[in-house]
Amino acid sequence: MKKHLSKIIFGLLVVAFIIGCAIQSPITDAVGSLWSLLPPIVAIGLALITKEVYSSLFIGIITGGVVYAVSEAKGFSGMFGAVVNKGFIANLADSYNVGILIFLVVLGTIVVLMNKAGGSRAYGEWAATHIKSKAGAALSTFFLGVLIFVDDYFNCLTVGSVMRPVTDKHKVSRSKLAYIIDATAAPICIIAPISSWAAAVSGTVKGVNGIKLFISTIPYNLYALLTLAMVIFIALSNTDFGPMRTHERNAENGDLFTTRNKVYDEDDTPKTTKGKVIDLILPVIILIVLCVVGMIYTGGFFSGESFVNAFANCDASYGLSLGSMGALIIIIFYFLIRRVLSFNDCMDSIAQGFKQMVPAILILTFAWTLKTMTGLLSADTFVSGIVESVTAIELLLPAILFAVALGLAFATGTSWGTFGILIPIVTGVFSSELEGISTTGEIPVMVIICISACLAGAVCGDHCSPISDTTIMASTGAQCDHVNHVSTQLPYALTVAAISLVGYILAGFVHNVFVVLGVSFALLFITLFTIRFFVNRKAKVAE
Repeated sequence: MKKHLSKIIFGLLVVAFIIGCAIQSPITDAVGSLWSLLPPIVAIGLALITKEVYSSLFIGIITGGVVYAVSEAKGFSGMFGAVVNKGFIANLADSYNVGILIFLVVLGTIVVLMNKAGGSRAYGEWAATHIKSKAGAALSTFFLGVLIFVDDYFNCLTVGSVMRPVTDKHKVSRSKLAYIIDATAAPICIIAPISSWAAAVSGTVKGVNGIKLFISTIPYNLYALLTLAMVIFIALSNTDFGPMRTHERNAENGDLFTTRNKVYDEDDTPKTTKGKVIDLILPVIILIVLCVVGMIYTGGFFSGESFVNAFANCDASYGLSLGSMGALIIIIFYFLIRRVLSFNDCMDSIAQGFKQMVPAILILTFAWTLKTMTGLLSADTFVSGIVESVTAIELLLPAILFAVALGLAFATGTSWGTFGILIPIVTGVFSSELEGISTTGEIPVMVIICISACLAGAVCGDHCSPISDTTIMASTGAQCDHVNHVSTQLPYALTVAAISLVGYILAGFVHNVFVVLGVSFALLFITLFTIRFFVNRKAKVAE
């Protein structure tokens, strides 16, 4: 009975949610109602309960198709049209999505090339002599993640491929590696003025200098700042709690994965003994440089735009595809000139790289299609209505916006879509204050706090959600079972989310960034030291 208790509870919760949906509106009027959130709730709940992500996402998609077909009175043909045509086919035909898939496959190929050339092994051996501890391995991963702030996808995959040999040697579990990667992806990008995320945010508010507004939100982005502080604390103190503690214990005993299978097939056997550290470092540098060049190229840098404006206007998908493909060509020539790989070895790596990325491609395709289902059911309209109905409570508005953004990003798996929905609502609420910006040049503090709350909540929901692109990329970069990553990361993310919520309640009353940050950081460290005390005491009792 105990074994099936979680499934029974989940079933009862879904039934209760469906009853709530029916009370709010009949299923025939599902579009723009509470029904729009049913597909992601079913998918996410099933994934966490069954630990099987593919079937869970597919059932969520089918649920969305059924609700949409009933609501639109289109029958089975409408359901199949929504799922197959508007869902899978449309997402795989979308140029942005295809660009991301190309980037994935190319990066997988580059990783295989570096492994075959012996670069990864050589780097692992070098790191073993310079990085002496588990804390050092975790902090090295953290600092590399901070350095690669240009784009979250690029961050996840690059940091994972570089740091896996190091963290494996120091017995850091793949779940812990995935958490550190994820915690330095979106949380870093959302406070980096030169990033694809800054570009997305800067274009959401009309009549205001977007980059100036983005920079103004950084000190109030509590979730991002507190998450970074938490990663450093956990790395230095070796404090773990929740399911992560079990994964770390297993890693100490030699099991880095804590799962039925490795999910990703890793072939780390080099083709040569000539591999050197430069065979990993140089390809990564080439990849970083060309991807940055690719992004600013798509933003018009070489047509006269400034570097900042080029980033603000870039097409991240096209730029990353362009840069990574250019990098792949140069890297192949480099290995051929070094004579560490043959031409046939390089060509074989393309198919192997694609094979390594199949799990990520499948999960991404399912996640994109599930988002399409929530879009067809107008989840954004439903959430917008909720936010507009509570805007009268101005002092609590930052906390409300944070909570709503968190829930929306968690359910839909998109932070960009979340702040794209909520920020225009915020600017609408404060439209009279924003009208005076053209003369004073100063953005009202409450506007900055509310937009920061939207961004922080969106990143938090994105960080927690199993169907988030960034979460999927972090699993891929760490080559970790996706559900393991989500279940181990969730307690950490929710701890920071709870403290951030308190911080935004305070921010609504006290418009002083130093007070808000001071109280929030104090609460974080008090909470972490308390958790550490109880975890250590429990460990001593168990001994």
